[in-house]
Amino acid sequence: MQRHSILAAAFLVSLLTLPAHAQDPPLMVEGSGSDWGGVGLIEMRNARFRPDGTLEAGFGLRHQRGFWFLGFQALPWLETTFRLSERLNGTTGSGMVSDRSFDIKVRLWEENDWRPALAIGIQDIAGTGIYGGEYLVASKRFWDFDISLGIGWGRLGTYADTNNPLTDIWGGFADRQRDVGQGGTPRWGTYFHGEDIAFFGGVEWSVPPIPTPWGALDGLRAKIEFSGDQLRDERGGYPANTTGLLGLSASRVNAGLQWQNEWLDVGVQYVNGTDFLLRASVRMNPNDPPRIPLPPPPAMAARPDEGSAEARLIAPRLFDALRAAGLSPRAVAIEGEEARIAVGDGRYRTLAQVVGRVVRAAQPLLARQVERIVVAWSLAGVEVARIMVLRSALESAARGQGSAEEIFATAILMAPGEGFEDAVRAPGPFFDWRIEPGLRLVLGDPSRSVLWQAAVVAGARVELGAGFSIAGGVAQVVAQNLAGAATSDSLLPHVRSDYALYAEEGQNLAVPSLYAEGIWTVAPDVFARATTGYLEPMFAGVSGEILYRPHDQPWAIGLDVNYVAQRDYDQRFGLQDYKVTTGQVSLYLDLPWWNLTTTLRGGRYLAGDWGGTVEVARRFDSGIEVGAFATMTSASYAEFGEGSFDKGIFIRVPLDIFGIQTRSSMGAVIRPVQRDGGQRLAVENPLWEVTREGRSEALQRGVAWFTR
Repeated sequence: MQRHSILAAAFLVSLLTLPAHAQDPPLMVEGSGSDWGGVGLIEMRNARFRPDGTLEAGFGLRHQRGFWFLGFQALPWLETTFRLSERLNGTTGSGMVSDRSFDIKVRLWEENDWRPALAIGIQDIAGTGIYGGEYLVASKRFWDFDISLGIGWGRLGTYADTNNPLTDIWGGFADRQRDVGQGGTPRWGTYFHGEDIAFFGGVEWSVPPIPTPWGALDGLRAKIEFSGDQLRDERGGYPANTTGLLGLSASRVNAGLQWQNEWLDVGVQYVNGTDFLLRASVRMNPNDPPRIPLPPPPAMAARPDEGSAEARLIAPRLFDALRAAGLSPRAVAIEGEEARIAVGDGRYRTLAQVVGRVVRAAQPLLARQVERIVVAWSLAGVEVARIMVLRSALESAARGQGSAEEIFATAILMAPGEGFEDAVRAPGPFFDWRIEPGLRLVLGDPSRSVLWQAAVVAGARVELGAGFSIAGGVAQVVAQNLAGAATSDSLLPHVRSDYALYAEEGQNLAVPSLYAEGIWTVAPDVFARATTGYLEPMFAGVSGEILYRPHDQPWAIGLDVNYVAQRDYDQRFGLQDYKVTTGQVSLYLDLPWWNLTTTLRGGRYLAGDWGGTVEVARRFDSGIEVGAFATMTSASYAEFGEGSFDKGIFIRVPLDIFGIQTRSSMGAVIRPVQRDGGQRLAVENPLWEVTREGRSEALQRGVAWFTR
């Protein structure tokens, strides 16, 4: 046993000291996808990563197993993968069951002239641990060949080549505990534990371009690997049982061909000595996603020789020009060299683009001597931003003699304030409407692996003045299988888990919301909201919120309090008996790295449970946002049920990347399972979402939109 431990330790040292007589300087190698999601060889991972921020979605299919995965290169050194698996039932040996997994891989260091790239990872980090395994892997590039060597624990160490070298440090590493409970919790007693480990490795050859009658075929990869995972499937009851297993692989060697370009990665593999596997994935850079081009901004007119210096004389024509530009005019005032223009809502997502379109619309009407333009932007009836820009800076950028960055450098962002004095005001009320897609996903429900609902949602809002509005919407389900979800067995009040009943009875012309609302600025950078009515698809009642959001600081703090009753399943106007008071204190923070944000919440949730939520997200300049959250409350794991506590990932994609000039976005929240603990009320206009684009951080991130 000691000899085996010495062998493992020697192998571990060799990972860190692979010879390095490769090209000089070493080529930065972008990895290709593995069959399980994430970058790797075939079934084994390597030490390669996608470019920072990459989003990837795909599948791997073979007989009696299918993987559906979503990958996110969350940070330059952190790869994350969510995977939904459909697999042969290992207990009965027949039929298919589903399982959810989450993997992470961390780069310890990058490759250089003398050392390999090195990464450490955990597969199936929480829950049942069916695919649970850990690894340490090194990769080194030698010309067109990328060589990887690694050590695997758990599932990745089932070939049991030698003893776990960590047991020489502490004997407790030999015990790989398994306590599933309700699932969904970290496997603290298992990471890098177990009596045995296995070695794995492989070679990925970047095949030189191959001439064809249609041009050179480039991007082909040939892979061969020596696996550490002995299991083809889990027959015999793995991981509850680790002996007498029936689903062992016929071969330890896997091989395949893969091809990838800038956005597509497809391959065919032969694995386990018995099965052909097809894998495919698509990926994108969320900083610069593929997009349908938006219409260019209108040309910047020259300053008129005889523009008016009186607001009352230009107001009718200016208001018409703003409406034609897709904005809702509110007021205009002119004083000397400064024009002040207030607009609301509109179809532009960023403050910078709103400013650019306001100036273009006003340019042929403002007197030549006007140089400073102050734009006030309102959303949902409340001013969220006020900014001063130089007219000449926008003119220079439009002529190609300046830039969006120069506009930003001369701009001054101010706190929202009261309406402009001595202004000519557009007559109200103001009407805004939208029609947009609605998509909902539930993954891993016991009834089937993927539940979904696609709908068309129409909404309208009438602003009555003084911050008051009436708003509502109607939704029509186009297609779904969400109504076929399993019946809830929750021990808590069914505040969310009866989603199948809402999907079934509310599929035809449901009213997701209908309410009266007031939103005000009660002090500089202090916002308040009061809403009453049918607040969201499952709850009606009264909601109040206050938010302090300094426009020039990387933080905000808010409080919401709500008294609500559960709505009938048809989402019309009836109410059920369940009522609750709920609300949270929320702290919003911009972190100083990689455009990360975090939200911390604490308070009472819809099921009456008390606790807190941590949310971390990364927002890209394109407006795409990807994040994860977890909520722990006073509801015990047993009360919560399967999954133990609420957690998930979310993605928001602005619809303007599809060539639609709109502020709307399309989002999806992916939970391992939808339960009732840790659930929040989902009002349509939470103050943070309404006001966040009026902050200096958002303005700086959207600088390029000044000229778009």
